[in-house]
Parts: sequence; structure tokens; C-alpha cells
Amino acid sequence: MVTTTSAPEIADVAVIGGGPAGLAAAAEAKGAGAKRVILLERDDRVGGILNQQVHDGFGTKVFKEALTGPEYAAIYEDRVNERGVETWLNTTVTDLTDDRLITVRNSDGVQTIQAGAVIISTGCRERTRGAIGTAGTRPAGVYTAGSVQNYMNVRNLAVGRRVVILGSGDIGLIMARRLTLEGAEVVCVAEILPQPSGIAGNLVRCLEDFDIPLYLSTTVSEIHGKERVTGVTLAEVGPKMGEVKGTRRFVECDTLLLSVGLIPETELAVGVGVEMSRATNGAVVDDSFRTSIPGIFSCGNVLQVHDVVDFATLESEKAGVAAAQWAMTGNLPEPKITMQAGEGLRYVLPATISGDDAVDFTMRPWKEEHDKSVVFKSGGEVLRRLKMPHMEPAGMIRVRVAKGRFKNVVDNEITAEIED
Repeated sequence: MVTTTSAPEIADVAVIGGGPAGLAAAAEAKGAGAKRVILLERDDRVGGILNQQVHDGFGTKVFKEALTGPEYAAIYEDRVNERGVETWLNTTVTDLTDDRLITVRNSDGVQTIQAGAVIISTGCRERTRGAIGTAGTRPAGVYTAGSVQNYMNVRNLAVGRRVVILGSGDIGLIMARRLTLEGAEVVCVAEILPQPSGIAGNLVRCLEDFDIPLYLSTTVSEIHGKERVTGVTLAEVGPKMGEVKGTRRFVECDTLLLSVGLIPETELAVGVGVEMSRATNGAVVDDSFRTSIPGIFSCGNVLQVHDVVDFATLESEKAGVAAAQWAMTGNLPEPKITMQAGEGLRYVLPATISGDDAVDFTMRPWKEEHDKSVVFKSGGEVLRRLKMPHMEPAGMIRVRVAKGRFKNVVDNEITAEIED
């Protein structure tokens, strides 16, 4: 029987999602003075995908050492516990209103929480075969990269012996190495784009070091097999993503692993009417990570997909502090300056800033660039120029601009672009 509490729980800050972003935001909200912070997580433990990422490399920016995913998550889990954040596990948020009333469902039934501020940190889900529309039969042996990571690293289960990976995203690259180390043969990685989707370091550590071939401008055009995958047909694609005639070739395998991108879990944000960005597929936010709905904030992978968890953490800590300030005072610096992504950049985040403090801008280039500069301009004048030896779409660019640079802004608008 479903029960509903007669009166809502009252919280200064409610954080939806207990992955690395949510943990960091909740800890800092509590540290910034919010009296009651509730962290809502639908799984039976916090930490999100970090719990299944047993390789190291996490924490090099925040802690100056390479940690495994579970080690990194444990630090923030301890932090939220030490600071007195209430963690509600096995709790699913079913509704969020623009006046910050949250409806949740768990073993206690249906409950509501009235929050002074809400932080949406719900992360991403993986694209599946259905999302990319691959032709062929529907046999067993087709997995997303994250599910394989969970089977192998959490449940100690093997998924196959001869594997083809579609997509060169970082999780797919890492799993190519993991599968090889566990004795499977990774036949190849196919990437539909003309350049890799993962960061350069993972290409070296996970493919080149293990002699695993990477085929660019190549996709899986058909899956074969009745009960189990018996192979896939690879085909080259042209500049307009159409299949190149005469390039089909059959590759025998018993497993197809998909690493074909992430979809931000924005249903709550969209449902409550938050303004969304076409470039990031996340919310439009200011430099306090405040969305277009007063008192609702967003951070982490649901805001923009990060390739380094440390940057998601640093971003989310700022969101937690800002949410606590909003909950306690109802005030935050008002954004006055609009940011524009100029030549060479897909987007720049945040979309608006107050100009009252330094800002850590994040952005991604459209294509690989070498020995060029990221330039911030206003009214034709340069506010900040940063030389970048290498830029790639798979790597997030992070640039800090000091508040003094904003004194010379013209018409309340700044453009960030890539120049020689």
C-alpha cells in the first residue's frame, strides 16, 4: 500500500543524485552553512559509476594523486557523513515543481520534501543499440560499455571471449584494456567519426599499448547471430555519415560492446521548465550554476559531460556553496554579462556571469587544434588570451578568468573563440 506523508519534510538544500557531483555538492552545501541537506539517491549506495571504475587516475587535480573510482567516491562519502548530510538511498524522485517541492518514492512510501534550494546532479545514461538504430538480428552478446564494466568489476562476470567495440569513448577504451587483461580478445574498436572520441592518454594506454586496432570513419552496419552474436559487419562512412559502397566487411565475434555516447538525465529539469542548451543538452546556468528557475541549480554530467571527474567535483562544490547561500539568504550575485561561443568552440559555460568574481569557464572545440589560443573578447578588445598547445573535442578546456578582466566588458557581452 502506498502512503503519503501529510506534511512535507523541510530541507535547506536537497541534492538529487548521489554520484560524484551530488556528493561534492551536498558536502559543500552543508559546509557552507545549510542546516539540513538531504541527498537523494535511487541506488542502494552513493558514488554512482565510480563504484565500478576500478582503474586509477581519479583525483589527480583535486588530491594530487591517482586514486581508483571507489577510493575517490569513498572520500566524498565520508565527507558527507562527517558533515551531517542526510542520505536517502533507494529513493526515486518522481516529481519536482518550480517552487522546489520534491516528490519521492522509497520503502516508506511516497513522501514530499520542500527545499529552499534544489541541486540537480542526476548524471547521464548510456546510449543503447536502440538509440543508434543498428540493423540486424537481436542476439545475446550486445552490451553497453558501462554495463560490461559493472558485470566485470562489480559482479566478477565475464561477458565474452572475442569482442568488437563500437565507439571510442573513454569508457569503451578503458574496457578494451580491461577485457584484454582478463583474457578476452578485443578484435578492434570502430569509431564513426574521423577522430577518436576519447582523450589521447586513453588511446595510448588502452589501445596502442595492447596493439588493439582503431578504425576511424567506421561503424557497425549490421549485427549477426541468432541466439548469440556471431559477428558484425563493419563499413566505412563518408563525410556526411553515409556508408561508403564496397567497404563492408564481416568480423567474427561473440560480443559487441557499445561506447556510443551519453545522454544527460534531464527529465526532471525539462519537466520543471528549466531552459536547456542545444549545445550541451544540459541546463543553461550562470556562474553560480543557477538555472532559469529560481532556487534550482545543476552540476556534473547532467549539466555537461565531463571527461575528468575532478572537474565535475570542482564545479559541483561551487554549486553546493551557491545553493546554500540561496537557501539561507535568497540572494546571489545577479548575472549581467552574456557569454558567446565564437569561432572554433562548440559551447562555453556558464552562459551568463555576474562579473563580480573570477570564473572557471569550460568549453569544447569543434575539432582538433594545435598551437592556438583561447581568446576572450569584448567590443573587439582582448580580455584574456591563453595559449593551448593541443585541443581536441574529447578534452574539456578549462580556463580561469580573474574578476579584474571583466572591468572592460562592452555591452555586457563576451565572446570566447579560438585564434592563431
